[in-house]
Amino acid sequence: MHEVSLCGAIYEIADRAAAGRDISVIHLQVGQLRQVVPDTLTFCWTVVCDETRLAGSRLEVDYRPVILRCRQCGESTTLSGELLLLCGGCGASEVSVVGGEELLVTSVDLTEG
Repeated sequence: MHEVSLCGAIYEIADRAAAGRDISVIHLQVGQLRQVVPDTLTFCWTVVCDETRLAGSRLEVDYRPVILRCRQCGESTTLSGELLLLCGGCGASEVSVVGGEELLVTSVDLTEG
């Protein structure tokens, strides 16, 4: 369950960005290839934050699909469902992954008050 270590890293980033202020929401982009289980990530966040300054904050996750670029025809293909790493245009297997590997803290919402 690598979600616990991910939450630990997210905590450090968010806490540093908050600079002592309270946080309500941490916004993330998580690519499909990161193999993060959404419910597990949310559960681990509550465990990591329990009895800390970030207790009660939540993660808002924008899951990003896998996007391939074909080295033969230049076509971009967004994968949905099965991860078949083939060009959607010409069927070639010579593709580069250009999206879907993200794991980014994009912003934090501070609590007013």
